[in-house]
Amino acid sequence: MFSSSGFFIHRCCALIARKKSLCEITFATTIIYPQKRSIITIAAEKMEEASSSVSALPASMQEYLIHFAQVHETFRKPELESLAALFNIEYKLLQYSEKSPFARIALRSNTDAKLLISRSILGKAIYELWGSGHTYPEIHADVKKRTSDLWHLYKTCSFRFSFECYNGNRTEPKKKELIEGFSYVGFDGPIRMKNAQETFTIMEDFEATSIQETDRLAALNLEEKTAVPSCNPTHLDEPHQLYLGRLIGKSSRAVVEIYDLKKRNYIGTTSMDAELSLVTANMAHAAPGKLAYDPFVGTGSFAVACAHFGAVTFGSDIDGRMIRGTKAGKSLRSNFDQYKIVDRYGDMFVSDLTNSPLGRFGGGNGDRSDRIFDAIICDPPYGVREGLKVLGSRDPNRPKAPTIIDGIAQHTLRDYVPPKRPYSFEKMLNDIMNFASIHLVTGGRLCIWLPTADEDTHEFTIPTHSNLKLESVCVQSFNKWARRLLTYTRTSMEHVEEHNGIATIGNTAADEVDSVEEKQNRTANDLNIFRRKYFEGFKTPPSSGDSGGL
Repeated sequence: MFSSSGFFIHRCCALIARKKSLCEITFATTIIYPQKRSIITIAAEKMEEASSSVSALPASMQEYLIHFAQVHETFRKPELESLAALFNIEYKLLQYSEKSPFARIALRSNTDAKLLISRSILGKAIYELWGSGHTYPEIHADVKKRTSDLWHLYKTCSFRFSFECYNGNRTEPKKKELIEGFSYVGFDGPIRMKNAQETFTIMEDFEATSIQETDRLAALNLEEKTAVPSCNPTHLDEPHQLYLGRLIGKSSRAVVEIYDLKKRNYIGTTSMDAELSLVTANMAHAAPGKLAYDPFVGTGSFAVACAHFGAVTFGSDIDGRMIRGTKAGKSLRSNFDQYKIVDRYGDMFVSDLTNSPLGRFGGGNGDRSDRIFDAIICDPPYGVREGLKVLGSRDPNRPKAPTIIDGIAQHTLRDYVPPKRPYSFEKMLNDIMNFASIHLVTGGRLCIWLPTADEDTHEFTIPTHSNLKLESVCVQSFNKWARRLLTYTRTSMEHVEEHNGIATIGNTAADEVDSVEEKQNRTANDLNIFRRKYFEGFKTPPSSGDSGGL
């Protein structure tokens, strides 16, 4: 009996004849099944990769190799695309797979290559591709064919060779032996393990599932190997893919350690981790001379990330205590002090999207523009610990007048907690999309994180707005649920809409038609489908065909 991994490989090879129909449903299946993607989806992806193999190198472009971190795989390509758009870099992906950390890409120059990787968080480095092959004889032949006319340029430079192995390892004596196999390049310069002028890296891929040629994959008979219990069932004894590259530039991945939440002065229970905060800032095109805003700023994870890349950041939160902090020296601003980026601290204020001072910008006077932000980034509350709320009273008939006690307006006190009323998740999505449409400049970006239950019978509907173009959907999967990072670009179109042209998860009509009494009696679970599913344990409801067993 095959294991699950062996079964999908077997199916991958057996279903090639049906490739067309499978590929047609790949995207839809991935959307419907956020975590447990079906065997059919994986097989379709495998065959799509095999069919494309390595694309032809465009004229006047050079071939490079990107070494990615093998984490957050669905985020890697969108981050790369976002950085290329930010720097206006022309590129073409020649070979890419989420199952491999190595990707081949065509670029115009080394300058473009270095710039593209410089801000990447999920990339590690980019190399000028000197050769590739399935075996060492193949890679040696390819190196000689590609680069023999370049060897003289590095003949007297100091240099070093290094190794990068994916799902495998080499002993030091073996590494030395393999490195000496490239002695024909004739480098006479000094070998320096630190601060060498040139670094050449041998990259080896031992991971079976990253093989893209279905015939090679089938020849391995992995179903037999994966049927035997093993801690690393898809590890191959020898690498199936080899590369040699000359280092062009390294990424910004090292800054993840600098901004690690464990070392941060002020955090909360829902602070976004440093890695994904920085990736989100890249997706939002945060950069010097740009203004970024987080309407659910909390302890400022996104604000700090955007400031790191040079943007001036603003934020608001319904709970001012999150911004101010509860202890001396522990506040959102103290994080900016810690990282010495206070010059990029714009301002933070207490507000929500339905009661925002930013909504008054413009005011129909023509003297002030609504379109002020280059980026809006947010991870809205999921409403699990407590139901979603906005500023205001549950009773719409209650007069909007300040509360005065002992002659003091209570809202002027530092520890004042304003009244709040229930807020539906779907209504919040509508408000975010409309807010972004109103306040983003043309070409500005909205990055929003949304939770989804891992239920095979429920399709995830992506919110849309006629003024916002969807750029990418990235998925971070957990045990029984997932969250998605949706990235939009503000188009140059001007469709003035209020809760129209927007598709959201669920039905917002109830907010418009329910009576005042019905609105007041609605529970947090009524207003938030995800919250209800969370506390139900994400149980899949019985199908209509189940009899119920009376």
